[in-house]
Amino acid sequence: MKNYLLRIIMLLSTVGFLYNCSHDKGFEGTWDYETNDDHGIIELMRNGNSYTGQMISFQKGTKTLENLKSENNTLSAAIAPSGNVLLLNRDFKGEKLTGHILVKDTKVQFTATRASEEYSPLNKPEVNYILSDSDLADYEKDIDHQGFIKDIDKSSLKRGARVFNSNCINCHGTPEMEGSIPLSTKFWEQSFKFGNDPYAMYKTITKGSGSMPPQITLTPQEKYDVILYIREKFVRPTNSEQYFKVSSGYLAQLPEGASRGPAVKPYHPWSDMDYGNFFMNTYELADAETGPERFHSAGPPPYPDENYLKNNFAYKGIAVRLDEGSGGISNGKAWMIFDHDLMRVAGGWTGEGFIDWKGILLNDQHETYPRTIGKLHFETPVSPAWANPANGSFADPRFKARDGRRFGPLPKKWAHYEGIYHHENSTIISYTVGNAHVLEQLGMEKMESQTIFTRTLNISPSATALKMRIAPEGTKVAIKGKGASLKNSQGFVVLEVQKEKSANIKLFITEAGADGLDQFVAKAVAPQSLTKYTKGGDPHYPQELITTIVKGKDEGPFAVDQLTPPFDNPWKSRMKLSGIDFMNDANTAVACTTDGDVWTITGLTDDSETLKWKRIGSGLFQPLGIKVVKEKIYVICRDQIVRLQDLNEDGETDFYENFNNDHQVTDHFHEFAMGLQTDRQGNFYYAKSGRHAREALVPQHGTLLKVSKDGSRTDIIATGFRAANGVCINPDGSFIVTDQQGFWNPMNRVNWIEGQNKFYGNMWGYNPPKDTTRTTMQPPMVWIDMEFDRSPSELLWVNSKKWGPLNGSLLSFSYGFGKVQLVLHEKVNGQRQAGVIDLPGIKFLSGVMRGRFNQADGNLYACGMSAWGTSQMIKGGEFYRLRYTGQPLSTPLSLSAEKDGVILTFSATLDIDSLEDLTNFEVQTWNLVRSSKYGSKRYNTKALKISEIMMFEDGRTIKLVLPEIEPVDVMTIAYKIKDVQGNVFEGKIQNTIHNLKEATRSL
Repeated sequence: MKNYLLRIIMLLSTVGFLYNCSHDKGFEGTWDYETNDDHGIIELMRNGNSYTGQMISFQKGTKTLENLKSENNTLSAAIAPSGNVLLLNRDFKGEKLTGHILVKDTKVQFTATRASEEYSPLNKPEVNYILSDSDLADYEKDIDHQGFIKDIDKSSLKRGARVFNSNCINCHGTPEMEGSIPLSTKFWEQSFKFGNDPYAMYKTITKGSGSMPPQITLTPQEKYDVILYIREKFVRPTNSEQYFKVSSGYLAQLPEGASRGPAVKPYHPWSDMDYGNFFMNTYELADAETGPERFHSAGPPPYPDENYLKNNFAYKGIAVRLDEGSGGISNGKAWMIFDHDLMRVAGGWTGEGFIDWKGILLNDQHETYPRTIGKLHFETPVSPAWANPANGSFADPRFKARDGRRFGPLPKKWAHYEGIYHHENSTIISYTVGNAHVLEQLGMEKMESQTIFTRTLNISPSATALKMRIAPEGTKVAIKGKGASLKNSQGFVVLEVQKEKSANIKLFITEAGADGLDQFVAKAVAPQSLTKYTKGGDPHYPQELITTIVKGKDEGPFAVDQLTPPFDNPWKSRMKLSGIDFMNDANTAVACTTDGDVWTITGLTDDSETLKWKRIGSGLFQPLGIKVVKEKIYVICRDQIVRLQDLNEDGETDFYENFNNDHQVTDHFHEFAMGLQTDRQGNFYYAKSGRHAREALVPQHGTLLKVSKDGSRTDIIATGFRAANGVCINPDGSFIVTDQQGFWNPMNRVNWIEGQNKFYGNMWGYNPPKDTTRTTMQPPMVWIDMEFDRSPSELLWVNSKKWGPLNGSLLSFSYGFGKVQLVLHEKVNGQRQAGVIDLPGIKFLSGVMRGRFNQADGNLYACGMSAWGTSQMIKGGEFYRLRYTGQPLSTPLSLSAEKDGVILTFSATLDIDSLEDLTNFEVQTWNLVRSSKYGSKRYNTKALKISEIMMFEDGRTIKLVLPEIEPVDVMTIAYKIKDVQGNVFEGKIQNTIHNLKEATRSL
């Protein structure tokens, strides 16, 4: 027996020896690998007794394997640059590897099989392409398809997401949102019509087939980027049968050309957009070569104030393009900025590129602001340009902040900005100085290679003499026209206008050292009258863009219709919708975008399947709300409330009228002006955010503001907000304002504001109470945890009989998570308190900012956008219609906290049997600590025992009896019950309890 076993062992050893000698390649070769979250190819090359290799991930790119060591059937390596350790073992035949990747202290299981050297022919479906090979660009004949697929990495996936969301999503949709063309493949659940391997997908995108048009604007890199995104985002997770596994054998069959096609253009949507020939923003004027370095204070919050006294900021800057050409201000070569706080021209510059685009709503950067780039030819200091008509003084009387800077507009009796006339390519700025009316046009002329900046001014007679500082002495300035003269005074070139005399003049400004200016001016054309530009001209944006309405499915209580914005538009507007309202004809809405556009949208209620979009305005400063009053459109911007005036009734804005510009604007990125509402008397309201991680500089930081119905006055209603995203006016005239978690804000909060001059908690607001405890602040109606809503925006009362049991209820929009919540509010002992719960089945592709009910069809229209502070980044902007279908509603309609429990009322009659199991409910509570730290941890977390569930006679109302109930910052109530029809109701409420009612005795 022993001899027999010995012979078997010797035979097996011989077989193994012969196999290893004649067939074994060791670890050398190509291996197809897979982990729980990754897959790709490992290539190992043997060099004597050592190995070299690389790991090609189809999600994460190519990484080098370092320190490869082999011993018997074990291989180890370090994955560069992460340093994670790869440890592998071969099976007996050497055709399979098993092991793990050690990521810190976690083992990620790893398997690989040796790639076959035999080429298996591709399954090529017969496809009738729209384009033939001869129709394609020449570079398509020699594309390196192998190389593209092998070189994919994380940046490819990111770029692919951008391409999909810009080019593909409207037709194909997503699992959450139906696409606009039903025949388009749903990658997450359907079979591919024209081949599912990357190369076949590339040919489909390139040549087009069926209803899929050729994507001729995409580069080869962009095509493979979006192919990667589709495969990894949609196909692999939920449609695995359609996921083609890329192998080395597959790659070997692909064309290995020499071309990668044209380079992908940098994705700079902020600078690619055509804003028109003017664009309002906060700008710092600085020469690219000699200007000061950018600097921002650092350290633990609150960050100290910078010394910006010598920096030239135009806080309410109107930048105007001066040279001719298409593409708007971002495509220009010469510009000037008019500061409408101070009625000054802040400076003029030239160059390749307008500004550096640094800003939260431009290129998404925080703690910064746009700055000019190029050559700054001249500039003026941050002080009044015109002397006070009453006394001839240039002394700045405006509010002086802690850091020594002054903010806000000049007194109206001194000077007042009236607006902009936009006539063809001309931008005419209208303002007053004393009782004189001024029209001004900024321009540019060329004196050989020298740039001459011009200012044409029409000035009506004044009761007093007028003086204006044009530029510092040393700047060359000349004048042409009648009614004014130049002189040097106190270090400036000054324009003087005699009292009761009109002036029609043109100023010519250039750098010191320029020769021949006087001769140039002598030959120049006399200044023109600017009144011809104040009557309205031809439309700047005559195009009417058509988009498709994608109807949502009526499968739950709410259907969401996608009212597709025109993302593919001639001006490359990003369509980040930030406000909507309706005209008297409710078939037409108006909408604004954060990039400064205003659009009309028609086709909402006429039962058509399309919408017509028309751009009627542009160039505004961060619009974040819009309101229609008596058919006039008002837009809340960071620098002013603008009233749009169509002077010749062609459907486009001719005059951007300043309705109110009392806004105190600083350079800080965070001080948004949010929402716009009117009360029954016609007064306007908006909220202004405070500075992030900094103490307030001006009284308006972190406030609710009231503007009188005629625009003449602004008053502060409430203070102490950090980031108040919008305003809701309640039926009784009180207000609701949300706020965001942050410093001195332990959690997101919804504030019900009654009365005036109350403080709402942000100790870094302007002039806060000295007492930092909760006793000095107004408590919120409800605290909202970041897991429940990352960023609440504006609230809205339901005013529609079509919404059945929800008519009269209160809604909260979620910018953070792209959803809508129902607010269950009550008033106990004079204090407001509430709970919030998600409306079921609503999930948007962007954050939701604003909403309005359309009184013609009774539906809710909501607009949204994606930027900083939201998890919903699929679409840059969106427009939606929400319809209540009448199907069973699983959310409670009311909540009441009592001394022995919580009462919930539903819209449907409940199944009493489902209430007998107390485990169908779960109640937790915790408290917060308010401090200068960002947010708060959960303190004193408890699970409350439910001793009994009681049902009231109406069959819809239940009481959770909670013996341990007490006032608390946060309570969550999770439930899973049924109604008498067998419908399952499941949800979670989050609420705040300030006071408890007396217990209800009657059932």
